[in-house]
Amino acid sequence: MNKRILGKRNPGEVSILGFGCMRFQTIDNDYGRINEAVSMEQIRYAIDHGLNYLDTAWPYHNETSEGFVAKVLEDGYREKVYIADKLPSWLIKTREDMDKFLDEQLKRLNVEYIDYYLLHALNKNSWANLVENNVFDFIEKALASGKIKNIGFSFHDSYEAFEEIILAFDWDFCQIQFNFYDLEYQAGLKGLKLAASKDIGVIVMEPLRGGRLANNVPDEIKEIYKSSGHVHSPAGWALRYVWNYPEVKLVLSGMNELEHIKDNLEEASNTLANSLTDVEELTIQKVNVFYKARIQVDCTDCKYCMPCPFGINIPQNFAMYNSAHVFDAYDRYKGLYYSQLKPEQMADMCQQCGECISKCPQNIQIIDELVNVAEYFKK
Repeated sequence: MNKRILGKRNPGEVSILGFGCMRFQTIDNDYGRINEAVSMEQIRYAIDHGLNYLDTAWPYHNETSEGFVAKVLEDGYREKVYIADKLPSWLIKTREDMDKFLDEQLKRLNVEYIDYYLLHALNKNSWANLVENNVFDFIEKALASGKIKNIGFSFHDSYEAFEEIILAFDWDFCQIQFNFYDLEYQAGLKGLKLAASKDIGVIVMEPLRGGRLANNVPDEIKEIYKSSGHVHSPAGWALRYVWNYPEVKLVLSGMNELEHIKDNLEEASNTLANSLTDVEELTIQKVNVFYKARIQVDCTDCKYCMPCPFGINIPQNFAMYNSAHVFDAYDRYKGLYYSQLKPEQMADMCQQCGECISKCPQNIQIIDELVNVAEYFKK
């Protein structure tokens, strides 16, 4: 298993593949009931074959992930791994809350300290709230007490928000979404390079874009991969792309099938930074071009069209519409469309005022496209 150094205050030699503890197999499709027998076998198999980084968080599996990880750590396994856990930033109301959650997490995990501690799922608003509640005092005291060894954050917002957060403190590491399809999404490649320039190690989540770069892959893409002469699974191709960046210290995968775990472990044992051949890089570019060609609306999520005077979330409508086409996943994105958007944010609420059209730098005919989105998700 290849390893890279992560952290500045208490650096560790971490496996380049980490186990994300949020997608274990469950009992009766109940997210809060982890199938512990199967999951224990899988996660310890990974550890026994060189993986040494486990990533959990307060809300995972309806707050049961941390307790299950504590069981995984029994029988001498604590000494074999680094543990990552996260402060639930959205639940913080006071400075005291931060201490309360950290202490409870130490109890749940049954450990004396957490190797890599993150402020979870930061965005502009949650970061402002943490700063207002004196998060820097919390960080300094948690580090000084030895309860945490390294401090970082995970991130879900625009590059501008990422830049503000990463320049605000001397972080040991950060965690961002990154894959070959989303080079300009959220922090993106630009954020990866900025972190590296500050000697901040980067952990990557969603290297497979929630599995969509690895599952139900179109035959045309399978043929592109095959024609390269290199034999990797679609997941292997996506992981190798991310690991090729030396700035990436570790990639998280929410694995729950032993076959996938074995495949990922093999790729992690055979992939070095800056090791992709010209043929492999060209192959991934071709795959990306194929996916991008399926985009229906050339929206860059610049948000110049916002706010809509009638409350429609124009970029989000287009993002779901595009993803459903790109990944041939109509049912999935129809479900997300009706579960994540409020009624007033949906495309069919457009009043055709036209205010957005003049603001769009891509010259998208927004009114017409919103009609298409509404009709598509009503099928």
